[in-house]
Amino acid sequence: MCGVCGLGRLLSEGQTGVLDDLQMLAADPRWRIREAVAMALQRWGDRDMDALLAAMQPWAVDSPLVQRAGAAALCEPRLLQQRTHAAKVLRILDTITSSLALAQNRRTDEYRTLRQGLGYCWSVAVAALPDLGKPLMERWLSDPDPDIRWVVRENLKKNRLLRLDPEWAHRALAALDEERQAPG
Repeated sequence: MCGVCGLGRLLSEGQTGVLDDLQMLAADPRWRIREAVAMALQRWGDRDMDALLAAMQPWAVDSPLVQRAGAAALCEPRLLQQRTHAAKVLRILDTITSSLALAQNRRTDEYRTLRQGLGYCWSVAVAALPDLGKPLMERWLSDPDPDIRWVVRENLKKNRLLRLDPEWAHRALAALDEERQAPG
């Protein structure tokens, strides 16, 4: 784990060749290694967020564990201070969330790990840029996919969104619950 975090230092110093190693390590079966990848990427984002965002574009369409690492790396409040950065992160999350509904095998640990990661990532990005984030998240409210609905519900229950706009969060949660209880 320490070695993986150390790759973040190298990356932040301009040694972008380690990015391929981090992408490979993002799919490691050990969660501590995968978390270290996110931490390493965040260190790079502290120095060059634009480069991190560009590098995460292909990760957003990679395997579930790589997607999760990219999302976790990007959804750190300190990295989302600039409006343009938060907007790009929201678009990346939108791409990753789209892949949930397309997944063929949802019983894998990798899929569940991605779903769980998205269960908090959206709230961080929406809190950073609510005027864009809330409408993007609202689009997912009406999606019939149960995993996407779970992701939205989990994010809406986060204190950061409840503090941001309690009326909106409660209304959105109620809409999800209404549709879940509707006959059909």
